[in-house]
Amino acid sequence: MSTPLSRLIQLLDVEEIEVDLYRGANTDAGWVRVYGGQVVAQALAAAQRTVAEDRPVHSLHSYFIRPGEPRIPILYKVDRERDGASFTTRRVTAIQHGRAIFSLAASFQQREQGFTHQDPVPETTGPEGLLSEAEWHAKAGERIPEPWRTIWASRDRPFEFRPVQPTNPFKPKALPPATQNWFRADGDVPEAQTVRAALFAYATDMTLLDTCLLPHAVAWTDPKLQAASLDHAIWFHAEPDPAAWHLFDQSSPAASGGRGLNIGKIFAQDGRLVATVVQEGLIRYRR
Repeated sequence: MSTPLSRLIQLLDVEEIEVDLYRGANTDAGWVRVYGGQVVAQALAAAQRTVAEDRPVHSLHSYFIRPGEPRIPILYKVDRERDGASFTTRRVTAIQHGRAIFSLAASFQQREQGFTHQDPVPETTGPEGLLSEAEWHAKAGERIPEPWRTIWASRDRPFEFRPVQPTNPFKPKALPPATQNWFRADGDVPEAQTVRAALFAYATDMTLLDTCLLPHAVAWTDPKLQAASLDHAIWFHAEPDPAAWHLFDQSSPAASGGRGLNIGKIFAQDGRLVATVVQEGLIRYRR
């Protein structure tokens, strides 16, 4: 039976149409532009098709150049920049209407042992007993204005997010620029590490940009606000398992010039630091 997660896995299974050229499908869920995490994940999936399976991704750096149109497919052109003794480098350009909408550089490394240290996992509430975002929306009911109530009610949720510090996104209060969310894939996840990495990358774009808006008490539905991801980087410290609970510990060290910087540390439930994510977003407010 089709589920939101199985549909996402199919969406990330980009089609090879020529050597180093792939086509990614889209889903028209009513949004005006393609969700950034989808483009990151599809670009990573395309790059992984050209890399040996014993070299998992260890970092990626990407830029959102133009908004993606959700009603047409996206082409992903992979450039094989380097195949070294232990590292492989790929560059991917996402294209619509003959123009680049996104670029990604990714590095892959042969598995090896080495020195190990990490930041400690922060003390926080575990995921057990917390309400998911979907449950918070259902609980809010008619207090959610349209069209968001209808959109959220019909929205596919391949990942379950449980906020540790839930807020009202429509009537925000000024808060310190830090928040935490637990997340995991909602369903069965394939064993293939390439699929797991792409799914994990997809999830890392969720909730992160909201962090730099917390001190300013601005609702992201405010028509005066223009918000969008500008870039997105991930450092993988371990191979992720999206089926397991992860803590997304987020903070925003600075905002200026209409931009906000966001940093996310992603911990497995056993305390391992699995990944670090950094994203700068446009948060332009027209007074």
